[in-house]
This record gives sequence, C-alpha cells and structure tokens, in this order.
Amino acid sequence: MLPLQRPMWNLRGSVFPTFAFITILAASSTLCLAQAGAKKVIKSEADLPRFNYPMTGTATELLQSDDATFNVFAAKVQADVESVLNDYEIQDHATLRDLLGVEVDLQLLAGNDRGALATITRLRGFEDKPAAKLLTGIGTLAMIEAQSATGKSSGPEYQAAYKKAYSAALERLPWPVVGNGIKELKSSAEIGTRALALGVVRASIEPAVAKSHQLGNDLAWELIQIRVNLKRNIPLREATIALLTEDVAANDIEKPDIWASRDVTLTSADKLTPVNVAIWDSGSDLSLFPGRVHTDAHPAPGADPHDIAFDLKGFPTHGYLLALDAKQTRQYPQMHDELKGLSDLELSIDSPEAAALRKQLSGMSPAQVPGFIEQLEFFANYSHGTHVAGIAARGNPAIRLAVGRITFDWHNVPLPPSEELARRHAADYQAYVDWFRANHIRVVNMSWGGSPQGLESALEKNGMGKDATDRKAIAARLFAIGRKGLYNALRSAPDILFICAAGNADSNSSFDEMIPSSFKLPNLLVVGAVDQAGGEASFTSYGPTVLVDADGYQVESVVPGGAKLRMSGTSMASPNAVNLAAKLIALDPQLTPRQTIHLIVAGATTSTDGRRHNIDPKRSVELLRQSKNISGQ
Repeated sequence: MLPLQRPMWNLRGSVFPTFAFITILAASSTLCLAQAGAKKVIKSEADLPRFNYPMTGTATELLQSDDATFNVFAAKVQADVESVLNDYEIQDHATLRDLLGVEVDLQLLAGNDRGALATITRLRGFEDKPAAKLLTGIGTLAMIEAQSATGKSSGPEYQAAYKKAYSAALERLPWPVVGNGIKELKSSAEIGTRALALGVVRASIEPAVAKSHQLGNDLAWELIQIRVNLKRNIPLREATIALLTEDVAANDIEKPDIWASRDVTLTSADKLTPVNVAIWDSGSDLSLFPGRVHTDAHPAPGADPHDIAFDLKGFPTHGYLLALDAKQTRQYPQMHDELKGLSDLELSIDSPEAAALRKQLSGMSPAQVPGFIEQLEFFANYSHGTHVAGIAARGNPAIRLAVGRITFDWHNVPLPPSEELARRHAADYQAYVDWFRANHIRVVNMSWGGSPQGLESALEKNGMGKDATDRKAIAARLFAIGRKGLYNALRSAPDILFICAAGNADSNSSFDEMIPSSFKLPNLLVVGAVDQAGGEASFTSYGPTVLVDADGYQVESVVPGGAKLRMSGTSMASPNAVNLAAKLIALDPQLTPRQTIHLIVAGATTSTDGRRHNIDPKRSVELLRQSKNISGQ
C-alpha cells in the first residue's frame, strides 16, 4: 500500500500536465452486458479492457524517434482508445476524462488541431470541479490559436501569438475560482524540464520495457503524454512561466481561511478524559509530543511500548520512527529543504528553498533523475506520519498518541508482488488492529490506500505476467487477499473509529476500488480535501463513501526533528477529522464510533452545489454539548 501523498512531489508522473494526470486504467476480461448487442457497461475500473504494445527497443528511443516511427505506435494506441470510447458505456467522469485526455494528446501529435478543439470541449463537459472546467486545455487552446494565426508551430512569431492568446485566456478567468490551479500550473511548468521528462521515463517506464519488452496501456499513455510535453509544451515553457508568474503577481490575494474560526482548542478546564489515538502510517516522531504519548502497560518482550511496526516485506520490526542510516541522516536536512521548495513552488512563494530547487532541477541530467525521485520519495514517506500526527494532536491536551508503523516502498521498481507477500500483509492488518484493541485505541488515522492498479503497475515494472491481461488477473487475485484482510480487520474492531483519506486521484474511490476508502463500515469515516477557503481541492478523490471534507491544502505541521512543513493531500484532511473526533471523545468518552461520525457529519456545512461537506468542529462540539448537556468553558 502507498501513502496518499499529494502529487506535488510525485515526479513519477507527467511533469507538465496540460490536463489532469492520466491515471492507470485497470482491465478485466469479465464484462457486464446491458443487453444483447448493446454497449458493454462499465461499473468499475476492473471492467475496462487492457491493451498491450510490443517494444523492440527502449522507451526513450521510441519517445525521441521521428514522427513516422512514433506515429505507428500512436496509431495503435488511438485505435484502442477509440474502441473503448465507442464500444463501452462509461458513466464515470474520471475515466472519460482520462480517455479524452489521451485522445487530445494523440490528436495533437497527429496535427489534428480541429479534432483536439472538439475533444477539449467534450473533456470540459466531464469536469466536475469548477476550476478544472475552466482550466482544462487552456494552454493547448492557446497553442492552437497561435498556430492558426501564424501558420507556424515554432519561432518568435508563434511564441508571441501564444503569449497573446494565453494572456487573454487568463484575463477572462475568475481568480477566486482558479487561483490555486494557476499556481499549480506554474509550479508544474517550473519543474518541467526536458531532462526531468526523460528522467521520468528512465525511472517509471524503462524498467518495464527492459524486462518484458512491452508496454501496458497505462505506461503507453504516459509515454504519449511525455511526447506531447517534449514537442509542444516544453518549448513554450519559459513563455508559460512568465505568463503565469505575471498572472499570479497581478491577482494573488490570499483566500480567506475558514478553519481558524471553526477550530476548537481544548484545555484542562474542559474536564477531559485522555483519548488514545493511533497514527497508522509511516511512523511518527513521538518525542515531539511530550506528555501526549500512549504507553502500552504490558508490551510484548522486546517490543516498543508505543507502537507496532512491520518492515517492507511485512515482517515484525520495532520503532515508532524509521531509523535512518548515516548517509540518510546527513541527507535529511537537504531533503527537508527540497520538500519545502516544492511546497513553496506550489504556493508561488519565491523562497530560498524554491530558488535552490529550481536551480537544482535545471542542472539535472536525465540519468540523475531516477535517484533523485527515489530519494525524494523516501524522505516524503519518512516525514509523512509525523506531519499527520501533528495535525491530529493540535489543540488537544487529552490526546495520547500511538503508532502503527508501515514501511512504505519508495523504490522506482517496487518489491515484486506475490501471494506470499499479500497473505503476510493481510495478516499484518489484523495484527495492527489487534494491537489497537489491546491498547484501547479509540481513533485510528489511515492516510494511505491501495488499488488493483497499484499492483498491476508493480507487476509490470518487475516484468511479471505474460501481458497486460495476465497482469490484470494476477493483480485481481492478490488484491482480493489484501482487501479481505483489511476489511475483516477493521470490521473486527467495532469500538474503534477508523478515519481514512479519500485519495488524491481526482476520481471516484469506489469506482477505483481503492482501499480502505471504498469500504462501507459503520466504524469508518472517509474524508476528502478542500483548501483554506473550503473550496474543493483539485486532487481530491470523491464518491459515495466520502461523507465529509476537511482542510487538505498546504496544511502546516511538524516533521521528524520538529521543523515545520506544509503538505497537501487527503492525507492531511483525514487527520483534521481525527483531530475533531478525538476532541469529541475527550469531552465524552462514552461516544461510540457511530455516534462520533454522526456528530462530525451533522456539524458539517454543505456547499451550494452539494459536492462538499466541510467539517465544522465548533458546530460538532456544540451538538455534543446540547445532546449531553456538557457545559462549555
């Protein structure tokens, strides 16, 4: 399972997104027919077909090949994409966005600008978030307009026309709606160098090609998107950065922060009962929370009294925080600065860390990128659990933190999936929950998740499976083992409230079969992410199981050692809901998980479009006091 980090530092994917990141589409030979002769109905991602593309050379060679060579590959992909759009009945908007995004890329590569314009219009129709509906394809539209006006696709005249068209488009946009999205586009442009694009291919695509001499459709689509970036977007990178920088400077007014007025800070005067809260994550630096740490009164021999932990292969280990070796200890201060630099770029803060990161990336060769990505992934994971714990503990002297430490995989080529590993992880899930129950944990935060897609990707990068269809079958079998193990573990502890992150894929978690966020359990609350003003975050996943939303955009908290850092993601929204749950239970320890969920949901405010249900701690606490006649101080 992988932590649900905001893609702000996920450099494995597209480095210059014209559209939303293209997610991996799962496939299955099992298709549900609406009626004889009708289109095949897609009810989940597992119902989508899979495609396979043989490779005679490396992905990098194909990526940099002449148009005639690449277009042979692209034509095969386009035929498959069109077959899905034509032959299947798809209601899921995220899936349609993905397919149409690939269609636009293919049309651009083929020089079919008129077709790309029509497809962008269709794509915008499936965007559910207001900012995405306005921003999707904005750069591509400016390119097409510039090419139409000048009859050229490069050179000073074309660049001037592009800047004119892009600037006019930006002027028409309502900044309060699109501001965060503009900053995200600017950040992507600033880190989106040619070397980084080629380095991403080395890190995420070449391992699969080297081992299996083929590409599944997910990696094929990524290769096509990178081709578009290299040919169309990156040549305009400096002009795009200048335009977006100017737009930010002219319009950037800090959004109002709704969360400070909603927050609740408890004190000893509130007659609190200590409440045990577990951070089931990558490990937390408990030394940062003196007096607020849970201690197991009867630890197993040799066990740490504050945590339960398993290593990368699922074997028992110890320590509430992953131990760094000597080299990692030396690297950590620098990596903290790089993570801060990425965060600052996302907020358009021209800090020394942001400037240093821009300089570092501009001088990086493709060969250096895979190592940089792995190192960044490692330290992002290392910091993740502590950051989550800091959010959960804010303003609550009654909280007692414990740790369920997972060792997340940070390698470009992850550990090979196997049935043995899947069964070990399934048993680990139960062991974690048994420890939580034995230690009277009341609330557990789960800012992580997994899906069949993740297993398919790991299989492909390890060269496992005969082809994409075979990998789909293997992934489905292995995923079912882990899913059942996690579901049964959570269900076995009805007195514990589990709160989890919805996901960062801008998609329906239930359609994606994401676990645990697709689960429906009376003791599980799934949380989506909004920004400081309560607006829906561009990355947040959604779906029928997502009952509330919380602040998940550039949330400041501590990382190991005590320094502060902003992070974005539903990973940050989930512990904000945990923070509220723990405060409610500290005020009334008799609350059940179902009652606590009811208070959180009932206290939330619903947006006018009905898409967001933003938590309101003050309202929830007031509802509790009204129902229990608990006096406020």
